[in-house]
Amino acid sequence: MRPRVTDRRDGVHIRRAVARDAKRLTRLVTGSRAYEGPYAPMVAGYRIGPDYIEAHAVHVAVGDDGRVLGFYALILSPPEPPELDLMFVADDVQGRGIGRLLVGHLREVARRAGADAVRVVAHPPAEGFYRSVGAERTGTVAARPPAVMWDRPELTLRVDAGP
Repeated sequence: MRPRVTDRRDGVHIRRAVARDAKRLTRLVTGSRAYEGPYAPMVAGYRIGPDYIEAHAVHVAVGDDGRVLGFYALILSPPEPPELDLMFVADDVQGRGIGRLLVGHLREVARRAGADAVRVVAHPPAEGFYRSVGAERTGTVAARPPAVMWDRPELTLRVDAGP
């Protein structure tokens, strides 16, 4: 069964992730340069499984060649508001609008689910990106050793607002 295309721009389309995407999404997470050095323990051994993809609103940005360029995972329930759990863009395509395309799609998915905002607990170096797409800093989430050794910015991304 071919996944339904839900958004398209400049040779990139966004579709719902399927179970066979799990290994590719895991590689995006564990291979990300954003998690090198002191941040490496956060993704060491991290795995996205088919069960995770089925349980959450996981969407992938795919190039015309079929390559997965990025993805996001939105947890719609039970947290209120919904929470962005993961967002990654392949290192070699960062700066080309893939992240912004994913955020626009995420807003539409959250809007259709009846949400007016999405909670984002960001990787510290990613805070600037989220603020550039309209998220507002609302606080700080304290470190949770041994998995997360640093404080992280907490932001709110309004669904009806845009950058």
